[in-house]
Amino acid sequence: MLSARALRPLVVAGVLVLVWEGSKAAFSIPRYMLPHIHEILGEFLREGADGTPWVFIMAHNAGYTALESLIGFALGGFTGLGLAVLFARSRVLERGFLPYVMVSQTVPILAIAPMIVVWLGTSWVSKAVIAAYLTFFPVTVNMLRGLRAADPDALALMRALAATPRQVFVKLRFPAALPYLFTALRISATASVVGAIIGELPVGSRFGMGVVIINGAQYYNWQPANLWAAILVSALLGIAFYQAVAAVERRCVPWRPASV
Repeated sequence: MLSARALRPLVVAGVLVLVWEGSKAAFSIPRYMLPHIHEILGEFLREGADGTPWVFIMAHNAGYTALESLIGFALGGFTGLGLAVLFARSRVLERGFLPYVMVSQTVPILAIAPMIVVWLGTSWVSKAVIAAYLTFFPVTVNMLRGLRAADPDALALMRALAATPRQVFVKLRFPAALPYLFTALRISATASVVGAIIGELPVGSRFGMGVVIINGAQYYNWQPANLWAAILVSALLGIAFYQAVAAVERRCVPWRPASV
C-alpha cells in the first residue's frame, strides 16, 4: 500500500493528464499545437536517424546536462557561500560589493550566455559557468541572512565565555544558517539545470538537453511530441536535483525552525 504522501504526486499527475486530454477534446486543439500524452511517451520508443531509440538519446543528453549542472551548482554554491562569509565578517566589503552582486542578476542570462560561450568555448566549462552564475546569488543572499540570524542570547553567552570568532562561527553562526543555506540550495539546484540548458542553446554545442530542445523546435514543428518529450526530461532533471538537495537537508538539518 502506498502512503498518502506517495499518492499525492500520482494524483496530481492524473489530474494534469485529465486536464490536458480534456482540453484537447473540448477545444479541438490540433496535435501540432498540443500532442496527446501517449504520443509524448511514445516518442521515447521511436528510433532516431541511426536506429538508436530516443530514450537512449535523451538519457545521453540528460546525463551531459546533469554533469554541467552539477559542476555549476557546486561552483556557484561555494562561491556564494564564500561571499556570504566575507560579507558577514566585513560591513565594508558588504557595502562595497553586495550592490554589484545584486546588479549582476538584473542582466538577462540570455545576453550573457553567448558571450561566455565565445570566451570559454563550447565545452562543458562554459555551461558550468553559466549554471554557477544563476546559482551563486540565492546562496549569497540567504546565507548572509542566516549568518546574522543567530540567537542574540546565545551569541552573548559565547562572547561572555571568551569564545573566539572562529568558535562562534563554527558552533553558532554556521549551524544557525544551515536552514537558510539549504533553502537557497533548493532554489539554486533547479536554477543550475536551467543555466546549463541555456548555455547549450548557442550554436556550437553538440550534446545536452538544450541541443535536443533546439532540434525539436526546428525540425519537429509539425510533430511537437519530440519537443515536449525533451521538455519533460529537462523538468524531471530539475526535480531530481531539487529532491537530492532536499534529501541532504533532511540528514543535515533535522531541526526546522518555523520562521524559516
